[in-house]
Amino acid sequence: MDRNGAASPLPDDTEHDTAAETRQIRRLHALLTAELEDATARTQGVLGGATGEELSARWERDVAVHRWSDRAAALRAARSGLCFGRLDHTGGTTSYIGRIGLTDPADGESALLDWRAPDARPFYCATPVTPLGVTRRRHFEIAGTAPDERVAAFHDDVLDESVAAETDAGSASDPALLAALTAPRGSTMRDIVTTIQAEQDEIIRLPLSGTVVIEGGPGTGKTAVALHRVAYLLYTHRERLARSGVLVVGPSAGFIRYVGGVLPALGESAVVFTTPGRLAHGVVATAVDPPEVARTKGDLAMVDVLRRAVADRQELPGEPIPIELEDVTVEIDDATAAEARRRARATGFPHNRARATFRDALGGLLVDQGLERLDHRLEDPPELAELLAGLGDLPEIEPAGAAEVTAELRQGLRDNLRADLGFHAAVERLWPVLTPQRALAELYGSPGRLAAAGDGRDLSGLARDRGAEWTVADAPLLDELAELLGEPPAGHAGPAEPDGRYASEVLSILESADRELAGEDPDELRPTDFVTADVLAARHVAGTSGTVAERAAADRDWRYGHLVVDEAQELSAMDWHVLLRRCPSRSITAVGDLAQRSAPAGAASWADVLGPHLAERWTHRTLTVNYRTPTEIMTPAAAVLAGYAPDHTPPVSVRATGVHPWERTVPAHALAGALRAAVDEEQERVGQGTVAVIAAGTADLPALDGVPVHTPVSAKGLEFDAVVIVDPERVRAANPADLYVSMTRATQRLGQLRCS
Repeated sequence: MDRNGAASPLPDDTEHDTAAETRQIRRLHALLTAELEDATARTQGVLGGATGEELSARWERDVAVHRWSDRAAALRAARSGLCFGRLDHTGGTTSYIGRIGLTDPADGESALLDWRAPDARPFYCATPVTPLGVTRRRHFEIAGTAPDERVAAFHDDVLDESVAAETDAGSASDPALLAALTAPRGSTMRDIVTTIQAEQDEIIRLPLSGTVVIEGGPGTGKTAVALHRVAYLLYTHRERLARSGVLVVGPSAGFIRYVGGVLPALGESAVVFTTPGRLAHGVVATAVDPPEVARTKGDLAMVDVLRRAVADRQELPGEPIPIELEDVTVEIDDATAAEARRRARATGFPHNRARATFRDALGGLLVDQGLERLDHRLEDPPELAELLAGLGDLPEIEPAGAAEVTAELRQGLRDNLRADLGFHAAVERLWPVLTPQRALAELYGSPGRLAAAGDGRDLSGLARDRGAEWTVADAPLLDELAELLGEPPAGHAGPAEPDGRYASEVLSILESADRELAGEDPDELRPTDFVTADVLAARHVAGTSGTVAERAAADRDWRYGHLVVDEAQELSAMDWHVLLRRCPSRSITAVGDLAQRSAPAGAASWADVLGPHLAERWTHRTLTVNYRTPTEIMTPAAAVLAGYAPDHTPPVSVRATGVHPWERTVPAHALAGALRAAVDEEQERVGQGTVAVIAAGTADLPALDGVPVHTPVSAKGLEFDAVVIVDPERVRAANPADLYVSMTRATQRLGQLRCS
């Protein structure tokens, strides 16, 4: 019986059942339409209302707008394929499962269960051995477009023996899954809410807290599981994660484009996507270093290298620097600069912020030096001293206004120093304002600076030409430098001599020094002083426009509630170092396959990259079933894996196609023509499906209209109906894992063009 007490239709009358289920689907669409109209009206009503003068009123208005607009967006996203299944329970009730939860306003009862709800879990996990209170699970095949979708067919899994005997139904196969696996691939990843498997569902529903590493071979659905886990966590922990957001890191921009539509299709928008080459705010790096250089840059030892590099920019003058003031000349010597540097470093502030303390302390020391020199100049001349000595003992007379004269001299020196461009130029030389880009470029460009930062370690391999583009391995170094340097002073234009505006902004040389040294300026708190996600989330919402994703992407100091890392085996220890700073709660989902590692500084083991940060506080889960790659392709791919990583077990394919991979050997001069012919042939065979070419190098390949050409690295995480690998031995020679990756991108057909 359904929740209204009506008898549940039995599968012996397929046509009747199909019509009844279609009526239910249309009814659910009507409920969705009504709720969408209500949410839209509420959004417009809040926007049209009075904003009020109080900050709290504006904040409440913004919160209401976000709440109703987010609900409207989720409802719109759920319209296509709204309901995809049904559960018949042992108590005689029926539940429908879909992309979003809907309530019937007539009785307040649930009309549609969100796939992420606890009560929907049996749809993915119930088995005849463990039926979880379910007698039958029904999968719908939906046709048409919303709101006129209809049930074209359905498939029943009978989980109760009595019902199975009564209906003579039940099947060990899963037509819904097989249909999804054999469907043509498009240019973007599709969600898998209708076909999530039990081992995937278990991982998707793991708790928010803690770090979980999901390892699985090609085609095991690692990426899909990670993205659906994000959707599940946003559903289960909406209040927290919808404000702090989720950061998803993928291996390449192409990969981000491929998977970027999955979460919006599930109605989730509080997500920021990025790549390792974008870890430095405002930098998009795509170039790659030679392997040895990449390994050096990816080593966690670079944290100390960069600290020494920054400290090396806090210099001593060597030779005294004279500062000519109106009444006296003072000198910045090593001792004076060293004392100012000591005071500045004692604050613990980042380099650029501590510069103000250095400048103030240096100025104070120079003022004291100037007073001392003026005092010597104002001493009585020798002849007057002799005359006074001959007069015998006389009562000492305190010069009238001596304290006032000293204060006036001090203020005059202060003013002279504050306006002196030579003083500011000296400060810039000894403690320059630095950006991460300037600091790293000047480090790479100076053998002396590299030697000082290396502290006995040879870093000469990091040298590069001025103006060379940033590499992916530079991105975490730039981000680490941003942390060490802090923001430049407002209005600072660079290393040029300071203008009048900059001079007018310097702090009072003596009065502010003590406050800065004590660190007692409450107005100078940085966002990184806060580490709890809830406090940060509240700060991010209040008084700020834009979606959570927009605000998070624009704020380098944003702290996310959850971090997802795809192709995690490619990340270096430095990548992890800067990423974990963005997620202080250590709520992380990392997915990858050590057997597919190609990055020189990537993970040889998960403990290597996670141990320094998490010790043993992380969980490892494994996916073992290959849903993408058919047996005919996986068999030769597994042989490649055994050749370089015999300790890794390949995943087991769930299907066979009967289509075996082909190989052709052609002369090098005929490769271009053979490749065009092979691509044309594959396009004809897959019809509306996708074809891709993968090669170790793409520069010498002919133009292939509409067919993407990838390297093994850029193909990571992607899938195509047919793949043609050019010169597989060259791919293998570069990295055996690259050939394994290339072969397992195909879902239907694989061809290899060998060169003779």
